[in-house]
Amino acid sequence: MESRLRVAGNAVQPLLLMFPLGLFMLAIIFDVATMAGAPRLLGTVAYWNIVAGLVGGAVAVGVISVDLVSAPSIRAARRCTVGILFDLGVLIAFAVIALIRLRTDYRATDSGLFLVEGLALAAAGISTWFGGRLGPPARER
Repeated sequence: MESRLRVAGNAVQPLLLMFPLGLFMLAIIFDVATMAGAPRLLGTVAYWNIVAGLVGGAVAVGVISVDLVSAPSIRAARRCTVGILFDLGVLIAFAVIALIRLRTDYRATDSGLFLVEGLALAAAGISTWFGGRLGPPARER
C-alpha cells in the first residue's frame, strides 16, 4: 500500500516515524550516560526526549490514519490497522515510562525502568520494520 499523504512527491509517513524513533533512541543513550555517572541533567534531557517523541509519535499515527481512511482495499486497511496498533502500543509503553519518571528526582531512571525502555525501543523497531513492509514493492529495473 502506498502512502496517500505526500509532500513534493515524497511520502510523509516515513519522515514522521523517524523523528520519534531518534528521540527515543537518544533518551536511551542519555539514560546509559546518566547511569554510568554523567550529570543528572542528562536524565532530565532523556525524559524530555521521551515527551517530545510521544508528541511526534502522535502526529505520525495521525498521518498513518489518513492512509487507513484512504486504503484501496480491505486487505490494505487491515495491514494499516495492524501498523497503527503496533505504533500505539509503543507510544503507550513510552507514555507509561514518562509517567513513572515524572515522580523521580531529576526525571532519572533505574535499571528496571531502563530495561522496559529498551524493550519499548525494540518494539518500536519492529513496528517500523512492519510499517516499511506496507510500502509498495521495489520496482525491478
